[in-house]
Amino acid sequence: MRLFLRLNLFYGILALLIWGGYQLVPDLHRYVPLGVVEQLIGNSDSGANDLGGIVIHASSVTDEVGGLLWLVMAIVGAVALMVPVSWTYLAIRSESKMDQSLLETILILPIAVTGIVLIVHNSLALAFSLAGVVAGVRYRYALKSTADSLFIFMAVGVGLACGVGMLLVAAVMTAIFNYTFLILWELNYGGRDDAKHYMRHSPRAKERQKAQQKDTGIFD
Repeated sequence: MRLFLRLNLFYGILALLIWGGYQLVPDLHRYVPLGVVEQLIGNSDSGANDLGGIVIHASSVTDEVGGLLWLVMAIVGAVALMVPVSWTYLAIRSESKMDQSLLETILILPIAVTGIVLIVHNSLALAFSLAGVVAGVRYRYALKSTADSLFIFMAVGVGLACGVGMLLVAAVMTAIFNYTFLILWELNYGGRDDAKHYMRHSPRAKERQKAQQKDTGIFD
């Protein structure tokens, strides 16, 4: 319940800030990396086989100062949007299996991804160079659960979205991600006594378990 209230407060304030910004500046997306979703989904200006770079629509980026401000807003927005994702991880993950390094990674990884996307988004050569560098690095850290990889993928997705100036897309992604995990946690979806548990027992599940213990009695 506490997580639900925190998520509602975070996304409610975010929605009010965006709505208020558009009331003051109707074309706010031209100055802030919020992005225009229909341009991302229905972009048919280029051919299907075009390997050109992604066009970032930001009319405010006309000088060095404007570009720096745009970059700072994109990176800060990426980190801010991962904060409620970290709340979800802290709330639902079993305490005995909680991984602090994973929690720190999902907050810092979007910074690197956002910067990398901005560097390579208009250069196919840089993209291939980056792929070669990443292929040469060996990551020997093993996640404790396959579900932990979902948080890593979300961090990468948020970084990609913010890197192309689509903070609004990143916000929708994190909101659906968090509320989906919250619903699964509250419903204890697929929970069995002998099954492996990724999430800790929700307050509702604990109350249900106590009620079942009272019904069985001491002689069962």
